[in-house]
This record gives sequence, C-alpha cells and structure tokens, in this order.
Amino acid sequence: MKYFFVLIFLISMPLSAAEKLDDWGRTGHRATGEIATTHLSNKAKKAIDALLNGESLALVSTYGDEIKSNDRYGKYWAWHFVNFPFGSRYETHPKSERGDIIRGIDTCVAVLKNENSSKEEKVFHLKMLVHFIGDLHQPLHVGQASDKGGNDFQVRWFDEGTNLHTVWDTKMIESYNMSYSELAANRKRLSKRQILEIQKGTVIDWMYESRALCEDIYANTKVGEKLSYNYMYKYVDVAKFQMQKSGIRLAKMLNDIFG
Repeated sequence: MKYFFVLIFLISMPLSAAEKLDDWGRTGHRATGEIATTHLSNKAKKAIDALLNGESLALVSTYGDEIKSNDRYGKYWAWHFVNFPFGSRYETHPKSERGDIIRGIDTCVAVLKNENSSKEEKVFHLKMLVHFIGDLHQPLHVGQASDKGGNDFQVRWFDEGTNLHTVWDTKMIESYNMSYSELAANRKRLSKRQILEIQKGTVIDWMYESRALCEDIYANTKVGEKLSYNYMYKYVDVAKFQMQKSGIRLAKMLNDIFG
C-alpha cells in the first residue's frame, strides 16, 4: 500500500517539481568535469583550486542540480536549457523572461571575469558554469517547449516506461555501466588539431551543434517506441563524445577566464 501512494504521488507530481530532477545525470556531468581538468592550463588550475578549496570540477559539476530543491535558487532552473521550435532560429525566436542556458552561461562568464566579484559570487558561478556547459551538450536541453524538451515524449527503455529526455539524461549512460572516471579515462583519442577544432566557435555555435543532434534524435525516435540495444548502438558513442567535447570546451572557457 505504501508503494501505491508513492506511485500516485509521482504521477501527480507538478511540473515545477519534475523539472528539479537531474539533467545529464551525475555520471555525465562528472565525466565532463574530469575531462575538462585534463585540458586546463596550470594558471587556470591554480585559480580554480583556490576558489574551490581543492574540490574538483568533477565534484562540483552536479551542484546546479543539487540546489534545485532549494526555492532560494528557483530563478536559475530556466538556465539549464533553451527551447524553440524546429525550423526556427534562437536569435529570432522570442526569449523566455526567465532566461535560458545561453543567458546562464554568459552571466557566469561575466561574473568570473569581473574583478569586483566577491569570492563567494565567483565560486557559485564557477560551479554553475561547469554544470551549464554540460547541459548545453545534452541534446534534449536544446529542444522544444511543446514537449518540454522531450519530458512529454513517452518511450520505453527496455521494459521500463520513461521519456526521451530521461533516456538521454541518465538511462543510456547508466546502461553503459561505466563510472564517470572510466568514461573520462576511456574517451576518444584526439590530436591537437582535432581538439583545437572542437574548441572553435561560440556558445551559440555549440548550442546549434546540440540542436542538430536533437533534431536527428527526433527523426529517429517514435513516441511509444521501445528503445534498447539498437538505440544504444546508434547513440551511446554520440553521448560519450558530447561529454568529451563538453569537457574540452569548458576547459577552453576556463583557460580564457583565468589566463
């Protein structure tokens, strides 16, 4: 009987509460932070270590999700994503008054670059920046408002009912059964030229790259579809490479900020 009431609670849970669930999952975010650390300059490492008192980027990468249950930080939840219809452009589509992931990243960078920002402000926005860059590379965080970034796109993951957003946030990576450190250690080997290519562009460019992946995912996934081994085969390497690019680009941003 206890489990019945828990189930009813979850089904009836309002969107405001559902939106406080994890995104990219702890494993994905921590892999991003771990990979970023390997691409930091010595100067950036020292500055970040001083701000975080020795905590790693991997550890603080989940901070943006951990504060979602605190109403004090409610204004930041909209900064985890951006939604606009397929076929439209971010630049011309009406923006949310609450902001979006682009505004979130820009704000974090501005605070970190501002010499007048307090240490407390810099620590907070550094943690949020690490998280937002991870979210930017999860394709369903650059989705459509019509289905809440895939949260209303119902599918089955093997024999479990879920939604498309959750498949990309956690299900696929969890099914791969590797820790964040294993994912980071076993990332694709890239040449210096390939790394420089990945680091090129702006946050907007990286957003559109995730957007293209999001459109591909929608083109290859049907509502109600049972996703399993074939889906893993098609997309798990894509997800892993998104984490790798996210870490590389995060490091580039932090090196630019801290010198």
